[in-house]
Amino acid sequence: MSLDRRALFRAGGAVAAATAIPMSLTTTSAAAAPGRPPALTTRNPLVEQRADPFVTTPVDGMYYMTGSVPEYDRIVIRGAATLDGLATARERTIWRRPASGSMGGYIWAPELHRVGDRWYVYFAAGDSDDPFRIRTYVLESINDDPRTAGWLPPKRMVTGWDSFTLDATTFEHRGRRYFLWAQSEPGIATNSNLYIAEMVSPLELVTPVVRIAVPTLSWEVQGFRVNEGPAVLIRNGRVFVTFSASATDARYCMGLLYADENANLLDARSWTKLPNPIFTTNTETRQFGPGHNSFTVGEDGGDVLVYHARDYRDITGDPLFDPNRHTRVQKLYWNEDGTPSFGVPVGKGGTVIRLSPLDARNLVVRHAEFRLRVEGNVREVADSWFRFVPGHLGAGTVSVQSVNFPNHYLRAADGVLRIEPFAEADDYGRATSFVRVPGLANRSDVSLRLLDDSGAYIAHDNGRLVVARPGGGRADCERSTFRIS
Repeated sequence: MSLDRRALFRAGGAVAAATAIPMSLTTTSAAAAPGRPPALTTRNPLVEQRADPFVTTPVDGMYYMTGSVPEYDRIVIRGAATLDGLATARERTIWRRPASGSMGGYIWAPELHRVGDRWYVYFAAGDSDDPFRIRTYVLESINDDPRTAGWLPPKRMVTGWDSFTLDATTFEHRGRRYFLWAQSEPGIATNSNLYIAEMVSPLELVTPVVRIAVPTLSWEVQGFRVNEGPAVLIRNGRVFVTFSASATDARYCMGLLYADENANLLDARSWTKLPNPIFTTNTETRQFGPGHNSFTVGEDGGDVLVYHARDYRDITGDPLFDPNRHTRVQKLYWNEDGTPSFGVPVGKGGTVIRLSPLDARNLVVRHAEFRLRVEGNVREVADSWFRFVPGHLGAGTVSVQSVNFPNHYLRAADGVLRIEPFAEADDYGRATSFVRVPGLANRSDVSLRLLDDSGAYIAHDNGRLVVARPGGGRADCERSTFRIS
């Protein structure tokens, strides 16, 4: 099949000619294939109009997902054997709010947890005559499959005060189960703070309530003074808690608390809040107001960030009633010091990858100021994210797209490699189109050959990416071969 170059240029080269690219370059199947690891879905969004998403880690081989529906009137659950399968899985309603009285108002942010041999759904609900009189409730089921009927009637979770309470989660650490949630505390001029207590059972707290975070920083008080939506991830000797802050429009963002894994989690002094947000609106990727996240693991065992965001900034009316906060997932990376690296909310497109030359497998290709380098411990992790997309010129070619600057592509011109903005020109199309072949040093990896020179390849040379003409030696071939992760 020949490519319509002008059509490709008009589309920015990202997706216009997907049918001209071999399936191995575009599929998000988890099956192993040459040059590709087990793939994490990057279907974007994963599920439309599901805010506050919560995805379990696999239980008996199944992922289960719940989240807020735009009508705020019910609790839904879907399940699938893969993360990508959640996109098309049948969704079932396990509970609807009553027509009147308690819990007859807004239903927000359900979370689904397997504790022992039972399922629990923690959710926030208002009353029919005051939908914003939000309190936290819990559903319980003895069934193996949480999508089936038979959930017990909701019970009210009793916390520190009879006040605005939402976004509860639970986790176990060193044999103790904890409850973590957001609440408006009388006497504190905020909309919600974060609190923790130990549980005697999934239905009841056993210790006094401890406040661990209050919105005071500039990025936490935009529109509303909010700390909410906590999510827990225990890794590398620390207990990490992400949370969301500010109003639910494009100002919504995520912050991070952490405590040493050996610390007393019920001592507020054990917790440290980072001074800056760790996940925010990104105008380049067109993702606005990312937040209210959860964590799961991918089919390859790696950590996965689950969150919601919008594809646009401008909202008519109250953003709380704009339905288009969509569920999204992306891989979570880790710095060498054991801290999480979130990068940026990823925009639409195919599988996000990192490239490591075989002669420096502990390093990755990244761009800084649009120059290509090969480095380790890249804390600006999004600078090392790329996508293979249909080539701008030539059937069967690929272009290498920057993820955090989606209008920029890897360009080889006069022996120099840079990330440069898209241009509708033949010389740009040739310089940004490559032939992807099995790796010269290992056929399960990849090599990228220049379009106009069958002997020239992208190669690693002492921390730089260069154009080289590898000989037959092993070292030359390894410099021109890249592992995908």
